[in-house]
Amino acid sequence: MTGRLRVLAVDDEPPALDELLYLLRNDPRVEYVHSAADAAEALRVLHESEVDVAFLDIRMPGLDGMDLARVLQRFARSPAIVFVTAYDDRAADAFDLGVVDYVRKPVRAERIAESLRRVLSERAAVGERAAAAPEAAPTGDPMIPVELGGVVRLLPRSSVCWVEAQGDYARLHTTEGSHLVRVSLTQLEERWTDAGFLRIHRSYLVRLDLVTELRLTGSGYVVTVEGRQLPVARRHTRALKDRLIRPAKQHWH
Repeated sequence: MTGRLRVLAVDDEPPALDELLYLLRNDPRVEYVHSAADAAEALRVLHESEVDVAFLDIRMPGLDGMDLARVLQRFARSPAIVFVTAYDDRAADAFDLGVVDYVRKPVRAERIAESLRRVLSERAAVGERAAAAPEAAPTGDPMIPVELGGVVRLLPRSSVCWVEAQGDYARLHTTEGSHLVRVSLTQLEERWTDAGFLRIHRSYLVRLDLVTELRLTGSGYVVTVEGRQLPVARRHTRALKDRLIRPAKQHWH
């Protein structure tokens, strides 16, 4: 592995692809760039060449960028993924794909430069973790695309303290603020249970390791998460105690 990046750029619109190729080839951190006009051509390229990062348009004929990203994740050495799109309506769909960045068109040199910086930073972090614990199983911290002031940024799941249902959306609460994403609380419950999150109410999903208090009040139980009290529905109380209190008691004894 060299210190510079081997890149694949995929877009079915020639002007957009040419602009992306120009910006990538003019960045000193890029070793070389392959290009493809669709997913089928991209897979032919990858059959012959290994790349470190794939810049993918999302809306393409045949396999779209999301489909292609899922295929690339099955590779023995899967490249980092950066989506480059004119739309923000697929940001929530990128939840489980572990994308490094989500860039809105028209692309700008400084925005592509930031994507490359993130790719290199992530690659360095992976290398450090592998060197520190070569026998340990890899652990992931999925990045969640959220929109803030018209800009899509990536929020690590580990920064989420609790989640609040808001219709077909969910509001992710962190220590620094909150973000509304287009995904249901039920979907997050299914995806995040193994990561230590638990449904405690029809409207709340909490990160268990941040719960500092479980209290019985006149109207039922409440938990305290980062200084905020959240209600616990009666039907979720037993599961909460099983996941929260019993392991703590067993560890203490």
